[in-house]
Amino acid sequence: MTQTVELPLWLFVLIVVFAAVTFASHFLFPSVRWFFRRRLERAVARLNERLQRPIQPFKLARRHDMIQRLIYDPQVAKAAQVHAHETDIPEGVAYEQARRYAREIVPSFSAFTYFSFAIRVARLLSNAFYNVRLSYEDENALKEIDPQATVVFVMNHRSNMDYVLVTYLAAQQSALSYAVGEWARVWPLSRLIRAMGAYFIRRKSGSDLYRQVLASYVRLATEAGVTQAMFPEGGLSLTGAPGRPKLGLLKYIIDGTTPEGRDVVFVPVALNYDRVLEDTILTAAAENSERRFRARIGVITRWSLKQIWRRLIGRYKRFGIASVRYGMPISLHDFRECESRDLMTDLARELMKRIGHAIPIVPAPAACWIVREEGPMPEDQVKARISDLMRSEGRMRETDSVAITEAIDQLVERRILCRESGNLKPSVERLNLMNYYAASAALEKNEAYAAIAKENSATAGS
Repeated sequence: MTQTVELPLWLFVLIVVFAAVTFASHFLFPSVRWFFRRRLERAVARLNERLQRPIQPFKLARRHDMIQRLIYDPQVAKAAQVHAHETDIPEGVAYEQARRYAREIVPSFSAFTYFSFAIRVARLLSNAFYNVRLSYEDENALKEIDPQATVVFVMNHRSNMDYVLVTYLAAQQSALSYAVGEWARVWPLSRLIRAMGAYFIRRKSGSDLYRQVLASYVRLATEAGVTQAMFPEGGLSLTGAPGRPKLGLLKYIIDGTTPEGRDVVFVPVALNYDRVLEDTILTAAAENSERRFRARIGVITRWSLKQIWRRLIGRYKRFGIASVRYGMPISLHDFRECESRDLMTDLARELMKRIGHAIPIVPAPAACWIVREEGPMPEDQVKARISDLMRSEGRMRETDSVAITEAIDQLVERRILCRESGNLKPSVERLNLMNYYAASAALEKNEAYAAIAKENSATAGS
């Protein structure tokens, strides 16, 4: 017992390393994790005091625990058994497949990453690119939402900036949980997105087991009151106008609720831009009738470096106004009582209708619509029309006359419109972009535009 034993130096070092790892994993790491966990809980408690909708414990649960809870959910377990029977594989293999799906879907939310990093970056990018505007159809209606209800922001999808913009503007309300497509499943972007509480979904998965895992996660999040955000169109609009809604996520939310349980309140959010950063990519995809966005990394890098260079030499200009408007919310409990037909389809139609009604007027799309519909027109008259429309929404500011001029200058500079003898007219070079922005203006449903156009036609006739 007291004899000396000789060991090679490499073996001694290996034994010391293993001993240190064992000590750390059994004694040190749990204490350190407990210490930081306690600090995190206190920080989240202070954060919840200033948020309109506090972060739910479900969102703060450990990712491993959430994955375990998901794969042992009775509905997922049943789906795994059915999948094993249909594909003639052992049930253990089916459960392991369900575990992979759960690991793919479940986020790893970090309050520090979201509120200390993501929101600051979102604010920086939003204000660097755009003059950001926020408005409401009825602000009191949003403030009166039941604090215990699950809030789901439902938005039209114009640009990848939508994620950034809404994250920034909703920072005082809560941490949003987005459904993100497969495009973002690349390292290190995927780690950052998961840390922000977003979850990945496969848009075209044919696996019933996958859909059941996803449905169970959405149901658990909805039951727990997690504030969510979704794009019912399922992808970016290629035409500029809101597209047809896809019903997958909406179905999972509705199926996960009961008339006696927690209410779900859908808040329509309408977004519009003077310039969409991906407009040429989207219009090219629309012409090819395919949703394949040919944006090479080299092109994106050169564009980014060009903007940085312009900033350094003092020639940088923002891309105009980015406007977000909250529409009238819809309570699922109330809607369920009023609707006796297909609840899911009727709700989707009503949400898209309210988003369309709430789309804010911004100068560039409005100018494209007016010139396209009414033909060449004196530039001063176009500016006056846009001012009247923005004033009708109660959003006209003292600086908006400058914003309108800058928007029209940008359209002319990009050869979307052209000036001729003091008139604005469509440019033959980029009619696709003019139609894209005109469609986003949605003025065909705007009562103020119809009244102004009728008044002007009557004046011209007299």
